[in-house]
Amino acid sequence: MNMGRRSRTARAGMTGRQLLVAQVAVVGSLCAALFVKELPGIMRELRIYRMTGGLRASRRYP
Repeated sequence: MNMGRRSRTARAGMTGRQLLVAQVAVVGSLCAALFVKELPGIMRELRIYRMTGGLRASRRYP
């Protein structure tokens, strides 16, 4: 009797490490897509920030 013992059969599912790698790939691709989608707005905000003086503007604009 093999009570309490599991048989060593090949599993058809994914291992924990493979699942973790797949989740990281999905989250990374979503973050990259969001960054690419928002890039024009970020560039516009940086341009406005530079036109207003950036960090040095505290002396000019109270």
